[in-house]
Amino acid sequence: MSFTSIAFLLFLPIVFAAYWLTRNRLQVQNLVLLLASYVFYGWWDWRFLILIIITSVSSFSSGLLIERFEGDRRKRRKVVAANIILNLGILAVFKYYNFFVDTLCELLSPLGITLDTPTLSLILPVGISFYTFQSLSYTIDVYRKKLDATNNIVAFCAFISFFPQLVAGPIERATNLLPQMLRQRIFRYDKAVDGLRQMLWGFFKKMVVADNCALAVDTIWGDIYSMNATTMIAGALLFTFQIYCDFSGYSDIAIGTARLFGINLMQNFRMPYFSRNVSEFWRRWHISLMTWFRDYVYIPLGGSRNGRWTTIRNTLIVFTLSGLWHGANWTYVCWGLYHAVLFVPLLFFANSRKFADEPKICLHDLWRILLTFSLVVVGWIIFRAPSMTDAIAYVSHTMSSFHDIATLQHGKLPLLYCLIIVAAEWIQRRKAHALCLDSGFAARSATVRWAVYLLVAMSIIVLRGDSQTFIYFQF
Repeated sequence: MSFTSIAFLLFLPIVFAAYWLTRNRLQVQNLVLLLASYVFYGWWDWRFLILIIITSVSSFSSGLLIERFEGDRRKRRKVVAANIILNLGILAVFKYYNFFVDTLCELLSPLGITLDTPTLSLILPVGISFYTFQSLSYTIDVYRKKLDATNNIVAFCAFISFFPQLVAGPIERATNLLPQMLRQRIFRYDKAVDGLRQMLWGFFKKMVVADNCALAVDTIWGDIYSMNATTMIAGALLFTFQIYCDFSGYSDIAIGTARLFGINLMQNFRMPYFSRNVSEFWRRWHISLMTWFRDYVYIPLGGSRNGRWTTIRNTLIVFTLSGLWHGANWTYVCWGLYHAVLFVPLLFFANSRKFADEPKICLHDLWRILLTFSLVVVGWIIFRAPSMTDAIAYVSHTMSSFHDIATLQHGKLPLLYCLIIVAAEWIQRRKAHALCLDSGFAARSATVRWAVYLLVAMSIIVLRGDSQTFIYFQF
């Protein structure tokens, strides 16, 4: 079930009503969430439920076994290793099997070795990377004694399958979301209202900006050799905003929906296109994934504790894995390595944390923002390309003769929508989201606030593009 479907608009109020009617009975509330989440996920294909149930039961059982073997470090390690292998094994088979097999055949072919390997025709379950990483965080945190194992299987399964963030994140940590499933939730009117605002902004980003950009981007990429340089540059910019508004729009809807149920999810985006270097970009983009890699890969490998070269090695590993996480294609790996190459100079000059303690972004940062944004746009060309050959051709073509904006072949109106996003988020850059109207003149005038909400809502109805699947569903 997609957030932008009519089914979801009917589904959400029904679940909301059933959930709060049982507000004094925590176990029943969790059961409502669990059943609703399974309906939401099974709406695509009921067979997907088999995998998420296997993941949930194996991780739940692993947590109990890890605590049971409290005094036996060896057995604890075996249990956590077995759970990691099982969950990553499922992910590898469904997402990467054919990719690795094809790559192996290509590597051996020049040596005259031909492998007769079977390929699998498997449907990639929606959101499998997200809930796999979420379940792994629980097992690892129980092993590290950061979290007590729970014996409440309903609450645990609701944590793994919580429908607002199930298929495209944020990738929640067990230390944040699971405790919320184990304690009574209280309906807060102010939080629910702010959740609705954030949902409205998320729908605008997805349905008006991302969906309209998608149509122009697909047209441009469909025949890149017949487009002029101006159109190619516009195509790169449009995809840059398409993927941002698509993914951050989903996160806004997810976070806002969760607030309706009294649950707080982590922030997944902090207006990343206003970053002043690549390091800051990765502290603002897909925060839940990058902090996951930091805590469960980068730091266990030694982080930055063992010298500069070890830090660089660990950085390269994390960015390579981040690229591979996005999909079974070498373009994703190259995209990850591209960002690693941009990141390494910051490590050499000890600038990777330069803006970590300077959240305030001002106009005098504009040249840094534009430089970082330009580098990110090139990365998105690699990400979007079907192959590295196409990516190189695209970049080289954009460097050919530049024409006047009047020669733009596609995407003029979507570019205007992108400018609206930039303006709104620049004005609200110190807020959690662009419709967070809790200060200034708007906070004192209900008329102004409602005028803004109605304008955004009418824009969604009138200006929405043809419905497009959320990009990150495929990851």
